[in-house]
Amino acid sequence: MELFWNDGGRAGSGFVGLTGDCVVRSIAIATGTSYRDVYREIGKASQTSPRRGVPTRVAALYLERLGWQHTAGRDGEFTAAAIPPGVVIVDLAIPDSRRHGHFSTVIDHVVHDTWNPCQELEFRVVGYWTNPSVRSPGGASPTATGAGQHPVGLDDEQVLTQQEFDKILHRLRSLDNTAKNRASTEGEKRNALRMMQSLMLRHNLSRADIVDQDNVDAVSFTKMVCPVNGRRACGWEKSLAAYLTQEVFPMAWWFFTSHGPRSLFSFYGPVKDVQNCIALFRELLLTIATSAQLQYGGYSRGSGASYAEGYVRGLPRQGAESLPETEQSVARDALIHARTLAMKRAATDWLRIECGITLSTSRGSGRDQQDPEAAERGQKHGARHDLSAARGPLRITLKP
Repeated sequence: MELFWNDGGRAGSGFVGLTGDCVVRSIAIATGTSYRDVYREIGKASQTSPRRGVPTRVAALYLERLGWQHTAGRDGEFTAAAIPPGVVIVDLAIPDSRRHGHFSTVIDHVVHDTWNPCQELEFRVVGYWTNPSVRSPGGASPTATGAGQHPVGLDDEQVLTQQEFDKILHRLRSLDNTAKNRASTEGEKRNALRMMQSLMLRHNLSRADIVDQDNVDAVSFTKMVCPVNGRRACGWEKSLAAYLTQEVFPMAWWFFTSHGPRSLFSFYGPVKDVQNCIALFRELLLTIATSAQLQYGGYSRGSGASYAEGYVRGLPRQGAESLPETEQSVARDALIHARTLAMKRAATDWLRIECGITLSTSRGSGRDQQDPEAAERGQKHGARHDLSAARGPLRITLKP
């Protein structure tokens, strides 16, 4: 099933920070209710902040009160055949795993989520909820929201309430700044903290919901998977993923897993960076593999693999033709590096909180049958590529 990136209106409601909000998000998308209202109601029902996760029983009771009907999923694979058409809220889990479960909304067999759990092949359908009175005209989500957009279809009363909520968030952030300001007196700090606590308790918010540090917490993240044939990925395929995330899309990162006969390359980070990175990864995989196949009869071993490895090594690096360093350029590079590190920490935390994935590093042994001549030829061909960033993301094109 395809993915339609949808945060359920979280960013549009003014929330920031990382959170495991799949239950709130999926219900907001499926019911057409504003994210803020679902967040508040689920928080009251669970008696804790929904950002820490929501027990399935709490979500089930909430959906039952809204008229949604539950159907057991019999632990089948998460595919289009496992669920009916229309608007469906799916409860997913991985058997015999410590990873948490996941709620996701599927509308006419299109996944509406911040990442596609269909690509996690271990997920099984524990059950799903449907409501005959909820329909999706033309296959569109009732909230069909993109990153940072408000839900569509709000009436005047809901818009007014949203404006009031925005004022509350702005007030909380102003109080937070007053409490942290060294110029504030002790009395001003105490009053600011007291008012913050009162507002957060009244509206079921936490400090993480209002913090917006360096704009990193306001970034919308996702994870996308590119399956590759073969349980053991080729070294050049891993090198290509590393090259793209280091040289072309430095705000995206990757990791590698395997499932059955396939290798899975996962890219995660800001939505646009990941989308562009995985599109280019697929494009170059096909280009390099086809070229190796035509010239050496294959790309996974022998001369074909050596050619592909050389091809990736030959791709241009950003620092290949660097200008003389100045104090200004050093300071700029330091800021970029700090921003990249902050973004990577946030993306890795998002991966752990939202997807339940904790990364570990492993090393493999090299392969035999190196062909220096084929590798040199591949390196020459790879060097013919050029980086260009004219009005858009960095792309690689072949020089004539």
